[in-house]
Amino acid sequence: MALRRIFLVGIGIIMAIVFGSLTQIKGIAQSFTDLDLAVYHAPIHYQDTDSTKYIGDYITRFDYDGNWQGTNNWDNLQQFALNAYAYYSVVETCTHWFITYSFFHPQDWTDIPFDQEHENDLEGKLAIVRKDGSTFGKLEGIVTVFHKDFYSYTPSASPLVNGAENIDGTLTMNTYNGSLHPLTTQEAKGHGLKAWPYTSNFKGASNEDGIIYYPSKTTAELPASGNDRNVQYLLLDVFASNGMWQRQLNEASLSSSSALTFASWGTFKGDTSGGCGAGTPTCSTNSANAPWGWDDSNDGSVYKGEMALDPAHLTDVYFDGLGNFDTTYIRNQFIQDLKDRGYNSANLPQGWPTQINLNSLIGKLKNQCF
Repeated sequence: MALRRIFLVGIGIIMAIVFGSLTQIKGIAQSFTDLDLAVYHAPIHYQDTDSTKYIGDYITRFDYDGNWQGTNNWDNLQQFALNAYAYYSVVETCTHWFITYSFFHPQDWTDIPFDQEHENDLEGKLAIVRKDGSTFGKLEGIVTVFHKDFYSYTPSASPLVNGAENIDGTLTMNTYNGSLHPLTTQEAKGHGLKAWPYTSNFKGASNEDGIIYYPSKTTAELPASGNDRNVQYLLLDVFASNGMWQRQLNEASLSSSSALTFASWGTFKGDTSGGCGAGTPTCSTNSANAPWGWDDSNDGSVYKGEMALDPAHLTDVYFDGLGNFDTTYIRNQFIQDLKDRGYNSANLPQGWPTQINLNSLIGKLKNQCF
């Protein structure tokens, strides 16, 4: 019996290595954390800034002002330090890790007459990482959030090709802290995000306004000015206790008037106080979305929130050339937490996207790969 147990454990370990992660064998610990994985693939981030209001373009955390009230983030911009943070989440299939990264700004602002602005802004990207047998896998592509459109990019030699959506460009990769990182960039003011250098007026030249942010597991630095070329941003787990996702779950059955952070499922509260819309611009309310509220306006069968909730499906639609590709999850805390809270197709969170069948989503969870 002892020899038989040793043989079975050995076979299991070999199969897990083939799939690239020891998390697939129940009871065997992963040799690294999600934070390690997220930092390894996190972008070097070029943030364009506008001299009219540099701090309006600094990245930070939603509760930078010490609270989770969505309707005072615009108001408090001048009163608190905007140390650099970004959010991440990791979900896992037998073949891939899917990592979302998101960058928060307290204001989506403008100094252009008759333009529009709004309180809170969160845009980001999905990283598609194949388990290739190496510790942290290989980045095969990203999909970025640029307001109401998604854009796709792949590194050189990626196997991914156009699917239902076209690939929009090639990723630039730079070495930092011993690993290759993709370069991303965000506009000033409106903060739409694409791969560098496909948007914004900031490419890193000395005569351009902008900040270059670098990922960190320990440090959240404050930019010296709107022209700082080396600022570390600290990665925060979306699933952290009392973090962004837990706030959403806690408010998922509340009305907008009762909730503090979210106006509806995946959409932050935001109002017109504090000068939003002052002068000739207009100010829209409840206009910023969390990753489970991100949506491309014209990508067919991919629905609101799937970049976070069901990234394997989004990837399967957006790309061909996927090879061995699993579309069910051995680890997806978004879906698991919804299930554990008792949500299903007959008991949906307030504002749940009507196109997504929650029972079908829950059915994509599984315990192991064999």
